[in-house]
Amino acid sequence: MARITVILLTLLMLWSTLSYAERVKDIANVAGVRSNQLVGYGLVVGLNGSGDKTPFAEQSLLSMLNKFGIKVPNGVKTNAKNIAAVAVHADLPAFSKSGQKIDITVSSLGNAKSLRGGTLLLTPLKGVDGNVYALAQGNLVVGGLDASGADGSRITINVPSVGRIPNGATVERTVNTGFDLGNTIKLNLKNADFTTATNLVNTINEQLGGGTAKALDAETVEVMAPRNPNQRVAFLSMLENMEVVLGEAPARIIVNSRTGTVVIGQHVTVSPAAVTHGGLTVKISEDIDVSQPNAFAGGATALTPNSGVDVQQGEGRMFQFPKGVSLNDIVQAVNKVGAAPGDLVAILEALKQSGALKAELMII
Repeated sequence: MARITVILLTLLMLWSTLSYAERVKDIANVAGVRSNQLVGYGLVVGLNGSGDKTPFAEQSLLSMLNKFGIKVPNGVKTNAKNIAAVAVHADLPAFSKSGQKIDITVSSLGNAKSLRGGTLLLTPLKGVDGNVYALAQGNLVVGGLDASGADGSRITINVPSVGRIPNGATVERTVNTGFDLGNTIKLNLKNADFTTATNLVNTINEQLGGGTAKALDAETVEVMAPRNPNQRVAFLSMLENMEVVLGEAPARIIVNSRTGTVVIGQHVTVSPAAVTHGGLTVKISEDIDVSQPNAFAGGATALTPNSGVDVQQGEGRMFQFPKGVSLNDIVQAVNKVGAAPGDLVAILEALKQSGALKAELMII
C-alpha cells in the first residue's frame, strides 16, 4: 500500500509540472448568466394513509377547500390521512423562457411517513423577490419505501419523504440576466488566481487585438463585446473555446484527519530539519477481583479493582531533510521505514510548527 502511495504521488508530481491549457468555458462563468432558486408551499394528495398528522396540514386543506367554495363547519376535524404539507423547490436555469419545463423536488414538512403514490396540487414557486416564476403540479417519483406492520415492525429504504417530478413546473416569468446590456461582458474565474487572470487577458488580446480585455482583479476579466445580441452570442462562443494556460496552484498540503488521506501539491519544500518519530503504545486494562472470606470468618464478599498499565516503546525513527527537499523525498523517506499515513501527518505537522515546512497545511 505504501509503495502504491509513492507511485501515485510521484505521478501526480510529474503531471503537475506540465503546463496545460483549459478552455475558457471550463474555468470561468459569464457574469449574470446564472440559475435562480425557487421555493413554494403546497399539498400532496392521494397518499395511502401515510400523510401528515399536523395542524398546519389540516389548515392548508381547509384553506384549499374554501377557495373551491367548500365551507367546512367550525370545529369539525377532517382527520385526513392522505395529504401531506410539502416544500417545493427548483432551480430556474438562465435564459429560461415562459412555457418551458423544469424539474422540481418535493419534501415533506410534517410527519408524513411516505410520499409514494402522491400527487402535488398546483403550487406557485416564488423567487427571493416574492414574484411567482413557475407553477408546479404532477405525480411524484419517490425512490424510497416505508412499510410497517401491526406489531410495530417497520422497514425503511432510502428516504420516502422526498420525491421528484421531472418537468413538473412550467416557467411563467423570465429573469433578466443583463446579457445584452452595455458594451462589455465580464468573465468570472471559478478559482481566483492572478496568474490565470493575466494569462486570460493576454490570450484574448493576442487573438482579438490589444485593449479588448483587461483584468479588474484576480477573479474578474472585462472584455469589450458587440451590442447586437446575435453578434454577442457568436462572440462569446469564440471566447469560451479559447484555451488559456492556468496558473500553478500555491504550495499546499491537505490532510483529512478522519480518513488519514494526505494530498500534497507541487512546490512543497522544507528547510533543513531533523524529525524523530517513535511509536509509543500505552495500554490500560481494568479488571475486577472478588474477595470471598471463609465460611466462619464473619466477613463480607468484596469487589476490588485491579488496574494494569503496559507501556511499549517501538523502534524510533529519525528523519533528516536537507535544504530544498521535495515532496518525493519526504514521501520516500517515510515509506522506506514502513511508516503509516498517520506517521506522515505527524511529521508534516511537526515541520509546520517548526517553520521548516514551506507550504500551507490544511487539516479538514
